[in-house]
Amino acid sequence: MQQICVTLIAATLSIGSSLVMAQPPVNTTGLDGQCSGQQCGPIERGLHAFLDREVNGLQGNGRACADCHMPANSFQLSPANVEARYQSLQFRLRFDPKADDPLFRPIDADDFRIHGANASDFTTLRRNGLIRITLPLPANVKLIDPATNQPSAETFVDVWRAVPSVNNVALTGPDGQVFVSRGPNPGGGYQLDARITTLQEQALAAFINHAEVQRTPTQRTLDDLAAFQLTLFSSPGVLALANAISAGVTPLPDPDPPLTALEQQGKTVFLRACAICHGGPGASTTQRPIIARFDDISTTCPRPVDTVSPPRFVFAACPDGLSDKVRTYEFTLANGTKVRRASSDPGRALLTGFVGGPPPLDDWNKLDVPGLHGIAQTAPYFHNNSATTLEALVDHYIEFFKAVQAAQPPGSFRRLPPRTAPTSTASQSPKSAPHWSRIYKSSERGAARQRVRSPLNELQRRSSRPRAARIRRWQRCAGNMT
Repeated sequence: MQQICVTLIAATLSIGSSLVMAQPPVNTTGLDGQCSGQQCGPIERGLHAFLDREVNGLQGNGRACADCHMPANSFQLSPANVEARYQSLQFRLRFDPKADDPLFRPIDADDFRIHGANASDFTTLRRNGLIRITLPLPANVKLIDPATNQPSAETFVDVWRAVPSVNNVALTGPDGQVFVSRGPNPGGGYQLDARITTLQEQALAAFINHAEVQRTPTQRTLDDLAAFQLTLFSSPGVLALANAISAGVTPLPDPDPPLTALEQQGKTVFLRACAICHGGPGASTTQRPIIARFDDISTTCPRPVDTVSPPRFVFAACPDGLSDKVRTYEFTLANGTKVRRASSDPGRALLTGFVGGPPPLDDWNKLDVPGLHGIAQTAPYFHNNSATTLEALVDHYIEFFKAVQAAQPPGSFRRLPPRTAPTSTASQSPKSAPHWSRIYKSSERGAARQRVRSPLNELQRRSSRPRAARIRRWQRCAGNMT
C-alpha cells in the first residue's frame, strides 16, 4: 500500500504545470495503508486539497496551493514561470475572453491599493516573482508619509516576498534553537520571517490571505495538507535523512550523492564558511558561536554603502522593482526615544517592534535561515529573489563578509573556538555568554585559527577557480543534484 500511495503522488506531480490547471485526481487508493510512515488517507486528501481550486466550497478567488507552490517548479514560484504563465494567459485571451489563471489576482497587483478589485499591474509578480505580504504594524511603529515626512495613520504595511518551496518542510520550521527569547517563534517557524508555528497555521493563513476564502477550512483539511507536505522532499537522499531522524538512527546518513573532487572541495568550503548559519539536518539551523537565531544578510534595500575610499565592500545594486518598495519607519523605543530607519522589508522588526540593540538583539531586517537542500532547482535566491544565480549568491556573501570584517576587527565571534554551551544563553552569566563583540584573548584566537577559517578568506581563497566550478561546488555540496 505504501508503494501504491507514493507512486500515485509521484506520478500525479510528474505531470507538472498542466496538473495545476486540472481538477483533483480521482481517488484510486485505499485509506488504510502506510505512506512514508503515515496513513495514506490524509496524505491523499492533502494532495487533492493542494491541487483543488475550490476546496470544500470555501468560496475563494480560485487559487489552489499549487498555483503559487508549483509542482513543476520544485513547489516554489520563479519569475520565469510567472512570466510564462502570464504570456500564456494573454495568448488564450485572444481566443477566449473568459480565459483565466488565478495566479493573477488583484491582491498581488502593484496597483491594488489604488484600484482594488480592478487592479491589473502585475509588474512585481512578473519581473521579480514576489507576492504581497500584508502585516499589521506593532504598536510602537509608525510609517512615515513620504510627502510630509511625518508619521502616517497607516496601521499595516505591504512587503513583497518570494514564495518558498514546500519541499523538505519536515526538516525545517521550529528547531528549538532559542538564543533570544523574543517572539513570535524565537526558535524558528514557517514563512520567511518564522511568524507561523505549524504547517496547519501556514495553510490557514494562505487560504485567508492569498486564496481570499470566505469560509474557514475544516481542521481535517488543514491536517491533510500538512500530512501531504511532510512527504515532499527534494531528493531521495534528503528523504532518507528525514526517515533516519524520525527513526532515531545515528549517525545520520549523508544526503549528498557521490561527489567529485571539485565538488568535495566546495562542500569543505561550505562547512567552514556557511554551515555556521546553515547547519543541522535541514541546513537551516544557526550553530554556535553565533547567538542570533535570525539574520540580516544585507539583501534588503537600500543596501549598505561603505564610506571609506576606496570602498572595502561593494554590494550589487538592488534589482529593478525592489528599491521602490522602500518605506521609512519610526520606532518608539522603551525609553521614549524615536528612531527612524528605511527598508524594503524590515523582517522580524515588523513582528516584534524591536530595534536599537546590538546586532544579535536587533530585529531590523532579520529573517529566518532557509534550508538549502534542493537549491539547484529553486533559483532565484534570497527572500526577495534578488540573486538570480548561485554565482550571484556567492558574490553577495563575499561582499557581506567583507562588510562584516570592516565592521568587526579580527577576534570577533567568527573566531570563537568551539565550546559546549546550552541551547539558550539565558542561563549563562554575562561574562560566560558568547557575544558578537567580545574580543578574545590571543590564546583563544590562536586555538580558533586551528579549527575554523574566516568565511571571507574561505570564499576568496577558492574564488580563483572558474566561476562555473564555484557554482557547481555549491550546488553539489548542498545536496541538491540528485
